[in-house]
Amino acid sequence: MTVDDPTSSASGSGPGPGTGSGSGPGTPIGRDQHTPMHEVDHTAQPTADPLAIRLEQLILGAERRYTPFQAARSAGVSMELASRFWRAMGFADIGQARALTEADVLALRRLAGLVEAGLLSEPMAVQVARSTGQTTARLAEWQIDSFLEGLTEPPEPGMTRTEVTYPLVELLLPELEEFLVYVWRRQLAAATGRVVQVADDEEMVDRRLAVGFADLVGFTRLTRRLEEEELGELVEAFETTAADLVAAHGGRLIKTLGDEVLYCADDAATAAEIALRLIETMEADPQMPELRVGIAFGTVTTRMGDVFGTTVNLASRLTSIAPKDAVLVDGAMAEELSRTGAAPKSEKGAEAEEGGGSYRFALQPMWQRPVRGLGVVEPWSLTRRTPKIPG
Repeated sequence: MTVDDPTSSASGSGPGPGTGSGSGPGTPIGRDQHTPMHEVDHTAQPTADPLAIRLEQLILGAERRYTPFQAARSAGVSMELASRFWRAMGFADIGQARALTEADVLALRRLAGLVEAGLLSEPMAVQVARSTGQTTARLAEWQIDSFLEGLTEPPEPGMTRTEVTYPLVELLLPELEEFLVYVWRRQLAAATGRVVQVADDEEMVDRRLAVGFADLVGFTRLTRRLEEEELGELVEAFETTAADLVAAHGGRLIKTLGDEVLYCADDAATAAEIALRLIETMEADPQMPELRVGIAFGTVTTRMGDVFGTTVNLASRLTSIAPKDAVLVDGAMAEELSRTGAAPKSEKGAEAEEGGGSYRFALQPMWQRPVRGLGVVEPWSLTRRTPKIPG
């Protein structure tokens, strides 16, 4: 279904995706889903700064040509579906400004084509647009704030940042694009490999994973004591260290929340090793606060790269009650470590084994206590186990 463009002569100055001043990573498009098609919101019109337009054309590789109605019509999709896709990608409404390019039309055509071919349902196509938009929006913001901002400092007196930015972007753009595609393919291959190895089809969505939260102790006090720059450096150091350790030992970093990181692993032993490595690494750095970690094992629902469910909630609660520089796990995690031979079922049993056994971890039951929303739980203290050497 196509939509005639009642404002085809519009020549607004709003930019296309990538340079908008709306709440998303760029600027779409169209109307609010609850607003009649002829009542268009014109409140999201960005400035038509000449350098911004030049940079936009450089990055997008095309000039502004279409209004939202024209783009939808050229792609052969309804304005309603086009608006859903654009909003899912995080682009703000721009009314009927002539702000879109051939690339916007092609993107619409591809998404709609996947739906028409039966490869994706319409809700799934919207979800693809949303997950891609959210991920790349965060990446783009980081690259501008932390990367380009530092590199565009004028190298010589008298030069403006504006004079440096355009040639720098021109040089970096193809390299960053190639690197982005490479990393995405690598991550896609790894994720696909994990999914196809799952024996039960139902576990492809609701899987049994170990979920861990690592939380900096006393972070609120630090925010009042440290300068903003110092606090930013501390958080960056923590996130970088956590991300490196999680990746190096075979886990997956789900997200960072400033003073807290959420990670998961396919097996309990991997999650346990990551937790203890985090504690040990932070203890070795006198500049870092103490750390506490909580891990739970069980069924987890995964959506758009995030994880949800009771297991995640339990891991978070365990973190909040964990002592400083300690790891608490739930009963299911303790049982899984014992079942796989990573920890003994009891220390007495391990001591009876020759050489004390070859276990990596030790588990000590802690006090039972009620946890809000989850009832009474019995945490276990997880430590690294050093086998006894026969005398």
